[in-house]
Amino acid sequence: MILSMTGFGAAEHVEAGSCYAVELRSLNHRYLKLALKLPDYLQFAEPTVEKLLRERLARGSVTCTLRFRSENGEEQAALNTAVLQSYLDQMARVTLPKGVAATVDLGVVATLPGVCQSTATDEDAKLRRLAAIEEATARAIDALLEMRRKEGQALRSDIMAYCQKVRTHLEAVAARTPVVVDEYHERLRTRVDTLMKKGGFELEAEGLMREVAIYAERCDISEEVTRLGAHLDQFSELCDRSEPVGRTLDFLAQELLREANTIASKSNDAEIARSVVEIKGLIDRLKEQVQNVE
Repeated sequence: MILSMTGFGAAEHVEAGSCYAVELRSLNHRYLKLALKLPDYLQFAEPTVEKLLRERLARGSVTCTLRFRSENGEEQAALNTAVLQSYLDQMARVTLPKGVAATVDLGVVATLPGVCQSTATDEDAKLRRLAAIEEATARAIDALLEMRRKEGQALRSDIMAYCQKVRTHLEAVAARTPVVVDEYHERLRTRVDTLMKKGGFELEAEGLMREVAIYAERCDISEEVTRLGAHLDQFSELCDRSEPVGRTLDFLAQELLREANTIASKSNDAEIARSVVEIKGLIDRLKEQVQNVE
């Protein structure tokens, strides 16, 4: 079953008064694009979180946000007063233009590199935090995939409906094709009869049939109709696969449009042209929906 690329998933892991909250938001993208937002004191978990996401997601622009709160103040960072004083001393030595006064915002200075340091630096604490983050991330991915799966079902229903409409118009084209040649034969014979009566000469039946045969060969769209139908069958088959097929469906939609354009250029009939216009409109809708498939 196909999956959508859009979705949301969230999960929390609470342990010893500490809460790890993970939120995942996914949008359409040609490839897998990850944006991880972790607090500075939890940056050590970034490779693990990225690995979990890449193992289970194939495409999409995914934003992962990790939030941490603790009732015992575990998330508080230690202030490195030596580094802070160094920044202040350097600022004091800056020469300002005459008449310009400067004020120092300690809140801004505290965000500079090295001023604040995590209090939890021992390996045991990191391992505990990492395990909690992994558990929350895994459940958030489960929730994201569940939403993607539900949206994928809706996408599949729409895609199948469009494919069926294309088949209906394609059947009309296939039924109309032999009639076009017969009508051309009749029009050509009528014109020849009129010219012969006016000119007083006769045209051999062999010459007339040769002209009709050339027209029939030039306007033959049976191969294009067959290929377009085969592509529709493949569309249905791909939508039932478990692996990501979004790129394949996108390519296949382009092939559908190419066959429809060939039919339009080769056929010389108003009714077929109208059916092809409808087919191309439906294929455009298919292409829009396929852009959402993982």
